Amino acid sequence: MTTDRTIAFVDLAGFTALTDVHGDEAAADLVDDFTEIATIAASFAGVELVKTIGDAVMFAAVGPDRGLDAVRRLFHETFEHAGFPEPRAGIHHGPVVERRGDYFGATVNLAARVASRAGSGQALITATVLDAVTAADLDAVSLGPHRLRNVLDPVELWAIELCATHIDISVDPVCRMRLSCQAAVARVRYEGMEHRFCSLECVAAFTSDPHRYLPGDPT
Repeated sequence: MTTDRTIAFVDLAGFTALTDVHGDEAAADLVDDFTEIATIAASFAGVELVKTIGDAVMFAAVGPDRGLDAVRRLFHETFEHAGFPEPRAGIHHGPVVERRGDYFGATVNLAARVASRAGSGQALITATVLDAVTAADLDAVSLGPHRLRNVLDPVELWAIELCATHIDISVDPVCRMRLSCQAAVARVRYEGMEHRFCSLECVAAFTSDPHRYLPGDPT
């Protein structure tokens, strides 16, 4: 059966780094919590939580407005929990093939590719979602056309801000976990910048090789 759906993929930026530092059990617990939050967000927004794939969830909505609402609710709830890495998302609307409660086709593939381009705490959309963003009174910044893997033509992308920035929240540079500044167990000043950490393990990892965890480092 072919129908139109808004497809959104949301995952946790830096999840691999968090697993490396805090271990598989902590990572699995985090995925369980993230899935629970995503289930609630989907229910309130009236969309389908189609499936989970590792630390990622896939939403399907009848229209961009509901899909956007589900992602916004998930971002908001995740940002409210200091123990999470920052989410990232990609949203696209178009025709899909529905089979046994799942969705397939170019629209699904494109939404996944768009999500993979999103940065930490960022949601990216295609032109098919832009009207819903405008109607929701959200800011959208054009990023221009992008070439995406296994997509023939360049796709124009927009970045949208779904949640206000919390000035008292910091991101551990090692495991990418978000934490309130007051909850940091240690602070390290390096090359004029202060970094906050969630655990002594992260402090030790950073001090042993700081450039491995700094933005823009070539390694």
